[in-house]
Amino acid sequence: MKDIQSQLDSRRINIKKVGVKKVPYPITVRDKAQKTQHTVAIANLYVNLPHKFKGTHMSRFVEILNEFHGEINIKRFSAILAKMKQRLDAEASHLEIEFPYFLKCQKNGRKYIAHYQCAMHGSLLEEDDFKLTIEVPISLPLLEKKRERLPGSMGSWGTVVVSVRFNQFFWIEDLLLLIENGVEKELNDDCHQLKNCISVESLSKTVASVLEDVEEIEWFSVTVHNFGDDFSTFAEIESC
Repeated sequence: MKDIQSQLDSRRINIKKVGVKKVPYPITVRDKAQKTQHTVAIANLYVNLPHKFKGTHMSRFVEILNEFHGEINIKRFSAILAKMKQRLDAEASHLEIEFPYFLKCQKNGRKYIAHYQCAMHGSLLEEDDFKLTIEVPISLPLLEKKRERLPGSMGSWGTVVVSVRFNQFFWIEDLLLLIENGVEKELNDDCHQLKNCISVESLSKTVASVLEDVEEIEWFSVTVHNFGDDFSTFAEIESC
């Protein structure tokens, strides 16, 4: 059968990204307490398409995922990206996976399992780039005893979304603890207790100040969202 996708294209137009999205796939994530945690991710895989090619072989993206079955984790990201780049004859490759992460917690004598939404973003051009993103929910019922007139809809005040680049290995649990500590620090601030409110600006600064002191973090961004009944507010900070 003739390989149409690899035939030359005379239009000389590059395609920045082409690939597959929303592929459900089992992955293994490192867990500080349990060593590993098995979860199901939603994967996006794509490459650039040089102008000389008519198209790309979409089935090869899933083939590459299958080749790394049981090995899809932070350590293998670079190998997966390199395989995509080589197999699809691309100048750049990209892999994004979103997955739920579960953490056993204990607070005020009560044990529970917390759920966080996480994402890993990897790219390979000349060098590889890796970014971890975590979304931490701020639930209204936990705050009602401290705040009488919190903005926001019933059930959830909002979220803190943190993205980081590391210069060495760092546990997801430790990053979650840093973020939670920043949120707790803000909630216990005397100024906010007197005003009966939490501002997205102040909360984003408090979480950022906690992350700034961590040597393993090379770069970070913090985005705080407050979900309102009529509209939502947000604040975003990015490290230098």
